[in-house]
Amino acid sequence: MRIGILGGTFDPIHHGHLFIAEDARARLGLDCVLITPNGVPPHKKPYSVSPAEHRLRMVELAVGRSSTLIADDSEVRHAGPSYTVETLRALRRREPGSDFWFITGMDAVAEIASWREPDEVLRLCHMVAVSRPGHSAADFERAVPASLRDRIELLPTPEIGISSTDIRARVAAGLPIRYLTPDAVVEYIHHHSLYRGA
Repeated sequence: MRIGILGGTFDPIHHGHLFIAEDARARLGLDCVLITPNGVPPHKKPYSVSPAEHRLRMVELAVGRSSTLIADDSEVRHAGPSYTVETLRALRRREPGSDFWFITGMDAVAEIASWREPDEVLRLCHMVAVSRPGHSAADFERAVPASLRDRIELLPTPEIGISSTDIRARVAAGLPIRYLTPDAVVEYIHHHSLYRGA
């Protein structure tokens, strides 16, 4: 199988994330894309991120019964910080014979040299960097060492001006978030009073 992995905090997941996953699936000829929320993101302070169970549930609600976009709980179940290299090793054990495409924003890939075992990450998967507002291919080329750059595929995608940060701020301000994220996620956020103090 050809499996994509879209990792992120997803606090909350929104239509921009879903579009990136579906666009990458179609353009890269993937059988499915696993949407994998970080359990404990190593690059963020734990108290600044909603509990992993909420973020995973919102991903599950967002993808619904899709057979091609799948909520993956592998990082949420993992104790301790979520490192891409460990996630990829676990997925390779779980899905032997499959090929993996790790899909992430150009801004995150620009920091790949600081990731845990970046060469091993690039050995375990095809790395795909998608466009992000405010990050150009030139920024990517300046930030990523040449030894790693040639092993990363750039996938230009339409820039969708939705961010999780903005959604959290809108909820905190009492503003609507409908149409920014799936209705089931909107209902979940309100039912669990998420982001009220964001």
